[in-house]
Amino acid sequence: MAQLEQSVQELLTIDGAVGVAIADSASGMALAQGGHPAFDLGVAAAGNSNVVRAKLQTMKELGIASRIDDILITLDDQYHLINVLSSSGTEGLFVYLVLDKAKANLALARHKLATVAGQITI
Repeated sequence: MAQLEQSVQELLTIDGAVGVAIADSASGMALAQGGHPAFDLGVAAAGNSNVVRAKLQTMKELGIASRIDDILITLDDQYHLINVLSSSGTEGLFVYLVLDKAKANLALARHKLATVAGQITI
């Protein structure tokens, strides 16, 4: 689990990052989290597990065999990025990254998220 905490800390260095969780999409449980968003990050990660499961189920029903790079949710003042992990040992997990819209560069944040997510192991 130390590697997960290290990944969370690395993602928190992204400009505008206010919170990060690595969660299990089946249970909604956050395996690691950090930052200080204005909401309960564990509850948000659990709720976003529903988003991940719904999207994967819809893709299955449509016969779409591609994998999800990320899911972007834009709010008035925040970006919420969900990166679904798919390497050996991380299937079923996702990274949930919350960014302050005024401080973040979305393209750079997505690039860094993809890089860090690709290195996560359990």
